[in-house]
Amino acid sequence: MNAQDLLKMFDGEALRALAPLMALTIGLLLVLLAGVFPLGRAVRSLLVVASLVVSGVLHANLLLGGKTPGTVLAGTFASTPTTAVWGVLFVLSTLFAWLYSVRYYEEDAPFKNEHDVLMLAAPIGMMLMAGARDLIVFFIGLELLSIPLYALAAFRRDRARSVEAGLKYFLLGAFAAGFFLYGSALVYSATGSLSLDMLSSESARAALATPMGLVGVALIAASVFFKVSVFPFHLWVPDVYEGAPTPVTALMATGTKAAGFAFLMSALVLLPVSTASTVALIAILTMAAGNFGALAQQDVKRMLAYSGIAHAGTLLLAVAGSIKDVPARDAAVQASLVYMAAYVATAAGAFGLLALLERDGSPTTLDSLKGLAQRRPYVAAALTLFMLSLGGIPATGGFLGKYLVFSVAVRSELTAFAIVGVLLSVVALGYYLRVIIAMYMQSPDANTVVGEPRPASGAATLASIVCAALVLATGVLPGWLLNLT
Repeated sequence: MNAQDLLKMFDGEALRALAPLMALTIGLLLVLLAGVFPLGRAVRSLLVVASLVVSGVLHANLLLGGKTPGTVLAGTFASTPTTAVWGVLFVLSTLFAWLYSVRYYEEDAPFKNEHDVLMLAAPIGMMLMAGARDLIVFFIGLELLSIPLYALAAFRRDRARSVEAGLKYFLLGAFAAGFFLYGSALVYSATGSLSLDMLSSESARAALATPMGLVGVALIAASVFFKVSVFPFHLWVPDVYEGAPTPVTALMATGTKAAGFAFLMSALVLLPVSTASTVALIAILTMAAGNFGALAQQDVKRMLAYSGIAHAGTLLLAVAGSIKDVPARDAAVQASLVYMAAYVATAAGAFGLLALLERDGSPTTLDSLKGLAQRRPYVAAALTLFMLSLGGIPATGGFLGKYLVFSVAVRSELTAFAIVGVLLSVVALGYYLRVIIAMYMQSPDANTVVGEPRPASGAATLASIVCAALVLATGVLPGWLLNLT
């Protein structure tokens, strides 16, 4: 490709499609330079927030401003209303995680600038994953997301659990990346293309049905399933979520999962219709592993980690439904967007509040939550709302998301799987209600470690209020979100 062809690729539409990514990239470089020059913490914080806000506004402009650019960069990247909604979710998940991190790092405060740079790099990878129309572009996005997260998970270098979490995530993530590349090589050998648009043709689908093509698709699916913590690639989640700094855990639980499912919804061309029941079975096994694993946990971070596994299984039911019934794909995409919008606000808020309690010196155990309603009533009330939303209680965003997902499964004639999924969601209430009971109906024991309440930062308070408002808005007034998606 010569220089003239390269310039043609970056025309006005391509620049418009890439504008949100460019805003984050420029912001990342400015934050990096701000760490070199003594510009002060306030200036660096302003640069982080401004980068995320500008990127979010550019995504909103693509969504609401009329015609979107469509497929650009020689068909390797797509900018559509769907990718714009995903982009807003990525920005929100990163912004919430950053707001909760403002006063979280005390021992590691000198390295906060590096933390902010890594956190700004992650959503760039998420956006590439969501808009990828080529397997190589997706892999670039996957690594651009994963490498910063490896470092962020091990950011608290003086704590063994944090280092262990980063090392586990890195080693297992490297294997998953290898699976993806080997699977892509097999798909290319079978079809002669890595473009999702080309792979949707009849000839390519016939080639994917060969043993080589099927193995390649299976390896790619395994890699993406690892990233979104789907059974049986979920075992890393509890240890990594528990050991990583809690604001980083919030980002991994929300943005990373959203990016993986954004690609899954656009990569369905790789999966034959006959795999729908298999994917639905994997979804049910994932829900069972997550919910029954969470029931046995005393640490709330580990409990929420298993809860995230269960939610990944629930969302995978929408993927199975869209494989089984092609006309239902629009409904499946909408269900995925609504579900993740509610989950981003709910999970980010829940992990963020745990980060506030850690700053008080309290461990993240159920025992340490006993009597929290008397010590910190507002924190307890917000955490109660997030637990109810995660459990899918009506009038919360979690209920709307689960209703849409199970509706897609029923419409796609996966009714038996939907019924089992609903029953497993009822099981989940067992451990969410334990948190509420501990906060309001139990008193701390004499040996329970309870930290002294410290004032929350303005950034963390703002993040909590916005998360709670979004959970209620999507549950009580869902029309705006349904119209938007």
